Amino acid sequence: MSVMSYLGFRSAAIGVGVVSLLAGAVATAPVGSAASARPGEAAAVTTLEFTRNSGDPLNSRLAVVRGGRTVAVFRAGSGLGAGHPEGRNECARSKGWLPAGAYSVGARTTRYDGRVIKGYAIPLSDKTCKDGRTPRTELFIHSEMTRTGGQGRTEGQRWDGVRDYKSAGCIKLAPQDVKELFRVLGQGSAPKRLTVR
Repeated sequence: MSVMSYLGFRSAAIGVGVVSLLAGAVATAPVGSAASARPGEAAAVTTLEFTRNSGDPLNSRLAVVRGGRTVAVFRAGSGLGAGHPEGRNECARSKGWLPAGAYSVGARTTRYDGRVIKGYAIPLSDKTCKDGRTPRTELFIHSEMTRTGGQGRTEGQRWDGVRDYKSAGCIKLAPQDVKELFRVLGQGSAPKRLTVR
């Protein structure tokens, strides 16, 4: 075999090896790792925005914003609603809606097993309300479901309709919406910040 033939054969073999490695990497990529995201969208900064509805706090909106573009909006509730005297009081612990301002967003989980909150949940940082001294703690984005994401028999683990948008101050979504939220968040960078208006 001539030197030129050997070099040509070796280059072809290296090329086949590189193609095999690339094909293997694509085959082993995690499912849903940003398959439907636009080019460059997965690397864009993702934030969450919660817009409180003063007329009906149980019909507020949670938006996912990626790279400055709103990619999803969900109905959400916070607090005990307009019918409760403290429902729109951000300083009323376990009754009022989430205080306005910025929050840090923790790692999402699909199997949270708290005393009250179960299943799909995203922790939020604590927040001092507008009076400057009352802390709001144990805040999450969540729904009503079992630890495994299904529907249980007890009230706190079963979604019954509009009244279940009530919360102790957390942002609460319907089960199908919290699952869709997780799907959307899985297509890009994890949110680190939530803004409440």
